[in-house]
Amino acid sequence: MKNFVEELKWRGMIHDIMPGTEEELLKGPSSAYVGIDPTGDSLHIGHLVSIMILKHFQACGHKPYALVGGATGMIGDPSMKSQERNLLDEATLNHNVECIKAQLSKFLDFNSDAPNKAELVNNYDWMKDYTFINFTRDIGKMITVNYMMSKDSVKKRLSRDSNEGMSFTEFTYQLLQGYDFLYLYQNMGVKLQLGGADQWGNITTGTELIRRSCQGEAYALTCPLITKADGGKFGKTEKGNIWLDPERTSPYQFFQFWLNVSDADAERYIKIFTMLDRETIEGAIEAHKECPERRELQKLLAKEITIMVHGESEYETAVKASQMLFGKATTEDLKSLDEKTFLAVFDGVPTFQIESSKLPCGILDALAVETSIFSSKGEARKMIQQNGFSLNKAKLTDIAYNLSEADLINGKYILAQKGKKDYYIIIVNG
Repeated sequence: MKNFVEELKWRGMIHDIMPGTEEELLKGPSSAYVGIDPTGDSLHIGHLVSIMILKHFQACGHKPYALVGGATGMIGDPSMKSQERNLLDEATLNHNVECIKAQLSKFLDFNSDAPNKAELVNNYDWMKDYTFINFTRDIGKMITVNYMMSKDSVKKRLSRDSNEGMSFTEFTYQLLQGYDFLYLYQNMGVKLQLGGADQWGNITTGTELIRRSCQGEAYALTCPLITKADGGKFGKTEKGNIWLDPERTSPYQFFQFWLNVSDADAERYIKIFTMLDRETIEGAIEAHKECPERRELQKLLAKEITIMVHGESEYETAVKASQMLFGKATTEDLKSLDEKTFLAVFDGVPTFQIESSKLPCGILDALAVETSIFSSKGEARKMIQQNGFSLNKAKLTDIAYNLSEADLINGKYILAQKGKKDYYIIIVNG
């Protein structure tokens, strides 16, 4: 067994840790859980830190539990949201849980016969038949209002929303989350809860509930909330969250996100979001400092995490797609891209539309009459003859060339390029 706490320390993945946690884990295999909100059917990279902690926990020989909050997810956690969440129907909840488990399976071993294989549990299973009277009688009396009010998450919410206040539903969230810990402790022997730094108050309510209700010893460990070196919000782009679902964020866009992080962020992220060992990571950081313009650290980070989430072939496609704008890509490379990746690569490129009935169409007419890629046929002719024009990443020097359906990418696109940097897309309709 590896020392789990020591592994997290050098990676910069510990924010708070309850005294005695490391000593408890060194006694032998243990169990821990992370709570995951199932109000959506995909995780995003904001979830990745706690998932990676669970992955390290399993890699160190311990048993991880992923708890989806089918019950608590219906309420809303005051430490995270400014508004209460909507109640989910059971069918939607079940769909979300299945999707989340499929994504978690890329990080955790759920299917082997190893004694520390991961387990997925849903707190809806033990909360759905627990009556309000029984809950308040059994659990409510264990924790005082004074204790609950002392939590930072509650204080911040009350001070931030002084006009709106805080509903009883949200106030009881920490009791419900605390009961999850108690239930897992009593029924599955789980002694440790892991989570983000903002969850410390909720987690320690659970350890206190275990102590008061059955004199048990339970532990807590939280990871830092990830930020960018420039103070910006991690995992957000102009288009929103970076999702693990390839339908929401294409593997190419996912790869590009990591490829474009700053040097300072790459040094932190490669420790947090990959399973590379310390020697490999420290060597890569030192090599990067010698030649930062090559961005080798970002490339290694993007490779490791894209393969982990999307697989080797999607990573290779993303690399190939990344070379479209700046590398020596070929027409065949271009045609190998699926439509979503093609559009992601050339996002923001000026587009023109022509009807399919216009094909075949002389190249000069296509570039200067049907579209305004060139201001005149004369300008188009001159650039083509001077070897300054490419069609679908291939140089075109024949001014008599006719565009046809054979030139279409994904059955509807043509890529025109003036010089080295000016791209245009012709969309053929019909």
